[in-house]
Amino acid sequence: MINKPSRAAARVKRHYRIRNHVKGTAARPRLAVFRSNKHMYAQIIDDVAQHTLVAASTMEAEIASKVEYTNTVAAAAAVGEAVAKKAIEKASQKLYSTEAVLYTRVKFRHWQKQLEKLA
Repeated sequence: MINKPSRAAARVKRHYRIRNHVKGTAARPRLAVFRSNKHMYAQIIDDVAQHTLVAASTMEAEIASKVEYTNTVAAAAAVGEAVAKKAIEKASQKLYSTEAVLYTRVKFRHWQKQLEKLA
């Protein structure tokens, strides 16, 4: 009988394989998005300096007050708007460019649709 690896193990292996190829720099930072059962998190990361440039999540009071539930599509849009506003503020300080941001999906495909809506 064939032994198949578990889906969770395959997902972790896929995640590490992607992260070996995707590196964020100051000129082109990486956008990492994570969704748990209750909340959503987004970070813009410079991997060379090992520094998080911008972060937003549904745990922040201003975002949580805008949405009824913190794990819905509306919450994802609110987090996307918040991280974009913070990124534009940082970019105006000439820390990096917001035109080219690498997108890495930490666990789920849900955010790909949200990024298409925000673009």
